[in-house]
Amino acid sequence: MSGQAFVPKLVTAWREGFTPAQIRADLMAGLTVAIVALPLSMALGIASGASPDKGLVTAIVAGFLISALGGSRVQVGGPTGAFVVVIAGVIARHGYGGLVTATLLAGIILIAAGYAGVGRLMRYVPMPVVTGFTAGIAVIIASGQIGDFLGLKAGHVPAEFLGKWAAYLGAWHTLSLATLGVGLGTLALILGLKRLNPRLPGYLIALAGASALVALLGLPVETVGQRFPAMPTTLPPPAWPTLSLDVVRDVLPSAFTIAFLGGMEALLSAVVADGMTGQRHRAGQELVGQGVANMASALFGGLPATGAIARTATNIRAGAKTPLAGMAHALFLLLILLLAGRLVAYVPMPALAAILLIVAWGMSEAERFRHLMRMDPAERAILLLTFALTVLVDLTVAIGVGVTLASLTFMARMSEAGGMLAEDDALEDPAQRAALPEGVEVFRIAGPMFFGVAGEMLEALGRIGRRPRAVVLRLDRVPYIDSSGIDVLATFVRRARQMETRVVLCDMPRPVWEALARAEPRFAGAERVTSLEAALKRLAG
Repeated sequence: MSGQAFVPKLVTAWREGFTPAQIRADLMAGLTVAIVALPLSMALGIASGASPDKGLVTAIVAGFLISALGGSRVQVGGPTGAFVVVIAGVIARHGYGGLVTATLLAGIILIAAGYAGVGRLMRYVPMPVVTGFTAGIAVIIASGQIGDFLGLKAGHVPAEFLGKWAAYLGAWHTLSLATLGVGLGTLALILGLKRLNPRLPGYLIALAGASALVALLGLPVETVGQRFPAMPTTLPPPAWPTLSLDVVRDVLPSAFTIAFLGGMEALLSAVVADGMTGQRHRAGQELVGQGVANMASALFGGLPATGAIARTATNIRAGAKTPLAGMAHALFLLLILLLAGRLVAYVPMPALAAILLIVAWGMSEAERFRHLMRMDPAERAILLLTFALTVLVDLTVAIGVGVTLASLTFMARMSEAGGMLAEDDALEDPAQRAALPEGVEVFRIAGPMFFGVAGEMLEALGRIGRRPRAVVLRLDRVPYIDSSGIDVLATFVRRARQMETRVVLCDMPRPVWEALARAEPRFAGAERVTSLEAALKRLAG
């Protein structure tokens, strides 16, 4: 591993030196991102079952540290939609204190994962699983905004998807036309501004316009101040959460889910940033930075945080060059909270709901979902099952089942495509077959020999009906062999020895040779040589 693997990109940028023009560009980019992040952080705080100030605290504390300690030059972090479902579930089961503990543990897990090199494994999560649970989260987020968007007085709304919609349908008669009008107006203004000029801060303009309209006309629309009358407008002092073995045991599964989601989204966002900038992020350090940021967010009573793709892309388009931009975005948010935090009380709830509906649509990746639906039946099944389990059951279950099903599907395909005993292509030159010593057969095994193909390999080896004097097994097309593959070969060697048939293994790649050398006692009856020529020469002697 490179000596630079765990050096924050801020340190690298510092060593390169900052120019005045670069600092100005980063500060302007930070201000632009702060304007975008302000309404999003508030809305995601509410959608998570917390309050808008929790979202802002997360964006300030975690956002600053993700940029300062991360492995990407332009990554911007904070609360994201991926966490909404998990956060709401943890708060419902364990209270806000349980969420703080889970966030702290998730930070520790991310740091350990970073130093353990787990970042390299995140890329192997199959696309149908990622798209399925992302689309499922989008549906859940959108569903959670229906009450505020329509002004329904549904009382206590269950967290479960079906129960939530049952509550909405039961309260349909309480729909508020004023609330619906503000929500639709905010939605239309944001979409119109995006079409007119994508560089304009559409979220903030629409939020300010909706707030002014409701205040000036005195519309009967619920605001943030009415729902959260005691919302603080300062950064709270850090405090270590009360930890107990029982609480840690209860929230640990949620902590692993938070760490998994946070790590995966952070690395995905970093990859997107690399594609836009031509830079390369440091996956290990990115996870370490995310871990420290989540621990700090927990100490300040914030929410889980990760790299945010939309805010990172905005940062890049605004001209960011170094981590100073992401750090500046957090400082600008702190200034807004301190100087204008009281204005948040005038923000209408349907306006925030409209913002979250747009966020949910962006998360849904509808085009990719449609593309995957045109793939083969196995991938469609994984996609739809992950999506359904995310919406109807639980995100953790959805990820576990999706990854397991995708892994089993992959192993089944590998067992069909490789690891089979093949006699037809064992010798490239037909003249070689004519020159084979009498009673000698040559076979070639292709593909990785692992537990997924072990059973079929053994069947193929057992189908050798004749009883040759010697068998040569060419392993040049076996890139990898695990303990199950070794067991298959050992079983074949033992059976051949019982039939008084010599077995010669040849053309082995170095990893396969070393693996068989470590299992030497099990191959006492097999001969190993470097090449086919050496094997045939030995058998001809």
